[in-house]
Amino acid sequence: MKTHPKCYIYTRVSTAMQVDGYSLDAQKEKLRRYAEFQDMVVVSEYSDEGKSGKSVEGRPEFLKMIQDIESLKDQVSFVLVFKLSRFGRNAADVLTYLQKMQDCGVNLICVEDGIDSSKDSGKLMISVLSAVAEIERENILVQTMEGRKQKAREGRWNGGFAPYGYKLENGELSIAEDEAEVIRIIYDKYVHTTMGVSKIAIWLNSHGYKKKKRQNNTLDSFSAAFVRGVLENPIYCGKLAYGRRHNEKRQGTRNQYHIVKQEKYMLYDGIHEPIVSEADWHLAKQKRENNGGKKEKTHSLEHEHILSGLLCCPVCGAGMYGNVNRKRGPDGKSYRDYFYYQCKHRKEVDGHSCTYSKQWSQDFINDAVVTVIQNLIHNPKFSNAIQNKIGQSIDTRELEQQLDALRKKLRQLNGAKNHIGDQIDHLNFDDPHYERKSQDLQDRQDRLYDEMSAIEKSIDELQARILNVRSQKIRRDNIYQYLVCFDQLYDEFTDAERKEFMKSFIKRVEIFPEQQADGRILKRIDFRIPVFFNDQEVDMLDWDGKSMHETVIQLSKGSFTPKTVHM
Repeated sequence: MKTHPKCYIYTRVSTAMQVDGYSLDAQKEKLRRYAEFQDMVVVSEYSDEGKSGKSVEGRPEFLKMIQDIESLKDQVSFVLVFKLSRFGRNAADVLTYLQKMQDCGVNLICVEDGIDSSKDSGKLMISVLSAVAEIERENILVQTMEGRKQKAREGRWNGGFAPYGYKLENGELSIAEDEAEVIRIIYDKYVHTTMGVSKIAIWLNSHGYKKKKRQNNTLDSFSAAFVRGVLENPIYCGKLAYGRRHNEKRQGTRNQYHIVKQEKYMLYDGIHEPIVSEADWHLAKQKRENNGGKKEKTHSLEHEHILSGLLCCPVCGAGMYGNVNRKRGPDGKSYRDYFYYQCKHRKEVDGHSCTYSKQWSQDFINDAVVTVIQNLIHNPKFSNAIQNKIGQSIDTRELEQQLDALRKKLRQLNGAKNHIGDQIDHLNFDDPHYERKSQDLQDRQDRLYDEMSAIEKSIDELQARILNVRSQKIRRDNIYQYLVCFDQLYDEFTDAERKEFMKSFIKRVEIFPEQQADGRILKRIDFRIPVFFNDQEVDMLDWDGKSMHETVIQLSKGSFTPKTVHM
């Protein structure tokens, strides 16, 4: 009795936008007909939709198929794909997974290409075509970037969102007068006054100027970061920059890239109308370079704002920063520094504003937090509880899931970008609408580059967070050990060491808008690590919650005697 060979079918599309004949349904139908013609039995079908062939990473169905092959689950003899490019576009991946399949007695058949890896000629063709596919992908990228570079040479806008102060009309930049006034004010204030970027943001917000909301912006006020970005962008003096950001490969990886800002880049004369003079732009550039260095402290050199970045404004919730008031002594020569915490939004430097004007003595707030920690560790059960914590493992699964989701999205965008590049490459030069089609595709690809850049930034931030969590395991153990000896160590710490400890142990400190009748000022403390209190593990103490035990109130008071608050 004749036995029919078993096979798997694998299909893949990079994006939802596939040319005719490459859709998932079209691939499956072609492969099923081929299997029927060859008297093969299709045991299972695997399909990855919206997955790039650049790497097997992020192709769950492909990896599941390989796993089923290696486990000899269905005893298949062949894997059918429409074309070799559906199996993969990375030569190393193609050959690696083909070898894994053949080690299990399974061969690859590329129906449209007429390739069968069970034959010597077929395996040779796979090696050649997979290398060609990878080179082709790289060539598409090179050609696309060369096209962008050529547009910059010609002084034409390279795609993406128009910068603030301009609008896009038929693919070209023109001045948006309702926004350009702010650009001129920024350069005038920065070049011809002593104002810095923060002062300019404050001036704009306090004089009734409203920022037009564009793209993903949600604020109608101006920030120091916005002002700085305007001053750094040569577009406003009629120039076009190329190469300000570069997509660089991550060391030690095969297919991972990230955006890196470049100190040196090419400038070309743009065909758009400038908003400010080239002379003013260079004056602003020179001032930025002169003011770019970090100013060194000249007074209270050992002092640090211990809770800066941890203490939150009771009105807007933003971080409170450290401030100093230097007063002359009775002799008229000596000085004494008084340190305070105040809301950073009070100055409106980041586009937000806040009505909370109170300043709190740093000694008053710092001592209140220290007293809470001291009363925590004086609990007899505290030492035993945190000793058990030392050496326990940490969990980064949620962050890694977020990272996987971002990488998946990035692969989809990259696939869409490569597909558009392929469409550009295959446009017919004789087509009477070639220029319009090319520009349309280029604009779509530019928007994908913008979105990819944002996701790559988020990936960098998540990877940094994961690395930070993992690298802090030993550090976390050290924090617990510090807590056991807190009374002995804290007084010996320098301000810098105290600040570092507080940042390691505490995530957030909230205060009441006014000091309470019983002397309390602390409203809530969120900890970075679990602490033992009231016979249970907690990661925060809340003095405003009705469900909290009365001893929590006492914890905030303890032996703490409020000091005079300097306003």
